[in-house]
Amino acid sequence: MTEQAQVSTVSGPPLKNEQGYASIMDVIETASQRYAAHPAFSCMGHTLNYTELDRLSRRFASWLVNETSLEPGDRFAVLLPNVLQYPVAVFGALRAGLVVVNTNPLYTPEEIQHQFEDAGVKGALIFAHMADKLDKVIEKTQVAHVVITEIADLHPGPKRWFYNLGAKYVKRLVPKYRLPNAVRFRTTLANTGNTDRAPRRDGDDLAVLQYTGGTTGVAKGAMLSHRNLIANMLQTGQVLEGMLKEGRETIIAPLPVYHIYTFTLNCMFACKTGNHSILIPNPRDLDGFVKTLHKHSFSVFIGLNTLFAALSKRDDFKALDFSNLRMSVSGGMALSSAVAQRWEAITNCQILEGYGMTETSPVVCVNPPEDIRLGTIGRPVADTQLKVIDDAGETLDIGASGELCVKGPQVMKGYWNRPEDTAKALSADGWVKSGDIAVIAEDGFVRIVDRKKDMIIVSGFNVYPNEIEDVLMAHPDIIEAAVVGIPDEASGEAVKAFIVTKDDRLDQAKVRAWCKERLTGYKLPRHVEFRNELPKSNVGKVLRRELRDEARQKSHV
Repeated sequence: MTEQAQVSTVSGPPLKNEQGYASIMDVIETASQRYAAHPAFSCMGHTLNYTELDRLSRRFASWLVNETSLEPGDRFAVLLPNVLQYPVAVFGALRAGLVVVNTNPLYTPEEIQHQFEDAGVKGALIFAHMADKLDKVIEKTQVAHVVITEIADLHPGPKRWFYNLGAKYVKRLVPKYRLPNAVRFRTTLANTGNTDRAPRRDGDDLAVLQYTGGTTGVAKGAMLSHRNLIANMLQTGQVLEGMLKEGRETIIAPLPVYHIYTFTLNCMFACKTGNHSILIPNPRDLDGFVKTLHKHSFSVFIGLNTLFAALSKRDDFKALDFSNLRMSVSGGMALSSAVAQRWEAITNCQILEGYGMTETSPVVCVNPPEDIRLGTIGRPVADTQLKVIDDAGETLDIGASGELCVKGPQVMKGYWNRPEDTAKALSADGWVKSGDIAVIAEDGFVRIVDRKKDMIIVSGFNVYPNEIEDVLMAHPDIIEAAVVGIPDEASGEAVKAFIVTKDDRLDQAKVRAWCKERLTGYKLPRHVEFRNELPKSNVGKVLRRELRDEARQKSHV
């Protein structure tokens, strides 16, 4: 068994000894002392430096400790887009000893209710634009304390009034709601009492409940400890060592900070290194996004495939100055080779693809900056072991295709109040199943073949949507593509492609002809449907499951 394990698993390098951090707050406090006057976060033209971030988060913590009934370990939900209030609130809640429940501000009332009930949320900070949703369900939850914030609450007077009043009375983005006991966020920041009543947290204490739905089932809360998140921050830093300069980088953050990918990179790693994150409240407004990019000499861009693809098709984006861009990072979904090549041609900067899961805080693998290999997710980060298993749970040899499993200090403690789900996903010796089919090469580089549940079986042959989507995305007239399997009497399943195109003359025959030159017969899309847009998650990941369910309903099989 020992010999089998040696040829069936790969490991990242040892994690280098770094300054010890007992909790996330140690990271923030150290950064605030070391980089006091450096910019930490900017949004809509206003910047908080590290001293201001520390001061405001202490004040919010003081209010939580002295003015509420919340106790250490209680769950506190944060429902915000990418605005300056997010890092202030999260660091304040952690400083008060609370557990942060990151919540998508686009959720429906029913989704909010489920998450709040499941997590036992007792306090919440909510964006005024969606306070009506909480109003509809708050009586069905345990929430005792509500804080409401408007979009520009941390901006100086004139700008704050312009943005907040404009959103409420001109654009009418703030619906009516009734939360009579709610407190305004700016009111909480007037509290200057001490926080001695809140005990210091240690590594094993729960820091964040990060909800994930995976590919099926009800959303589950992944329990991420302070140690999990700190380990992943250090692991990420070790890969990027030498590429980034502390206190010198400007990082574009268009993806939601409440998503674990951006949370770890921007609220953990970027803060630890004293760097400057530009928060983009609405990256789907590509016109406004590109105008914001024009104002900053950015050196790092964090995104995902759909965003890279959309920007690469815009003339105003191509006209930007990329002379300072030294690193582009992709995660959250598979990176198309065609998109990566277009991005590099425009920006003169390769995209460094990584891979992770909510359950691993999230980073598992990263392409080393000195050896980026398109089509792979790189090698495992420090102190991380990988293996692949078959359907029976048996470990397969290097080079075989199987479900990827991960072991390391970043692996979650389990799912909140779900022992059965935890047992299915997490083994007793610490291996977590990913649900992704992967191949591990002898040199440690890993290639994700596809989601286990997204795999299509055509006449007994395994067909992986990622491969077909990569071919489709290489077509010059295709903007977005998604591939799913639908029932077929003759072959069991058939391949269906959903396509967004910039040329109305593109038809099914031309798409099939393009694929026929590049794919074997059983992989060809039998059905092609053109759409104006594809359904996406809160981070912009195309939702294959939604398309698959819709297509299967239409097939009446």
